[in-house]
Amino acid sequence: MMGATLLRMDPANEPDRILSLTLKAFELAKSAVSHIADGLVNRTSASFSAADDCEKQLDLLDRQVDESVPAAIIGVSAEKARELLACLKCVTDLERIGDLVAGLGARAQAISARIEMEDVADLVRMATLVEHMLGGLYKALSIRDVERAVNVLRTDAEIDRIRNLLHIRHVENREGAAGPEGVQVLFMAQALERAGDHAKNIAEEVCHLVSGHSVRHVMRANSKSEEQMFLDWLREQQRK
Repeated sequence: MMGATLLRMDPANEPDRILSLTLKAFELAKSAVSHIADGLVNRTSASFSAADDCEKQLDLLDRQVDESVPAAIIGVSAEKARELLACLKCVTDLERIGDLVAGLGARAQAISARIEMEDVADLVRMATLVEHMLGGLYKALSIRDVERAVNVLRTDAEIDRIRNLLHIRHVENREGAAGPEGVQVLFMAQALERAGDHAKNIAEEVCHLVSGHSVRHVMRANSKSEEQMFLDWLREQQRK
C-alpha cells in the first residue's frame, strides 16, 4: 500500500509501473497456458489449479491497469500515450486469454482421463504454440522488436491448422458424429484457437506501437503473406 502511495506522489513513475504490470500480465498468461499443457500431459489437478490462480491474478492486473491508465495518460508525451494505450489493449487481451485457459482447464480436469492421446498431443501442441506466442510478444514489447511480433502473426496459422484437424477427426469422421469427449475436445481446441487470436491482436498492437503503422494499412498485394508484406514495407521505409 505504501508503494502505491509513493507512486501516486510521483506521477512520472506511473507509465513505467503500468508497463511493468503489462509485462507481468504476459508472464502470468504464459504460465497459465504452460500449466494447462502440463495438466493435459500429466493429468494433474495441481496444474489446472495453478492455471486458475494465474487467471485470478490476471483479473487483478487488468483492473489495476484499467484504473491507472486514464490518470497516467494526462500530460505525457504522445509517444508515452501510445505506449499506455497499447498496454491497456494488451492487458485486456491477456485477461481474456486467462479466462479462456481457465475454462479449458475446468473442462480438461473433468474428462482428462478419457481424452484420447492423439487429442492430447494436438491440444498440447496448440497450447505450446500459444505459450510461444506470448513469450515472443513479451520480448517484442520489452525491446520494441517488430520482427518478433510479426513472427507471432505467422504462428497463429498453425494453431488454426491443428484446430481444423481436430474438427475433421471428430466431426467429419466415418461414424459421422463426435462422442461426448470429442465434443469437449473441440470446445478446448476452440478455446486455444481464440487464445491464439487474442495473441494475434496483441501482436498487431505491438507492431503498431513499435513501427507507428498498422499491419493492415500497409498491405499492397495478395502475392505475399500479410506478415511478409509488412516487414518488406518497413524495410523500404527505413531505406528512404
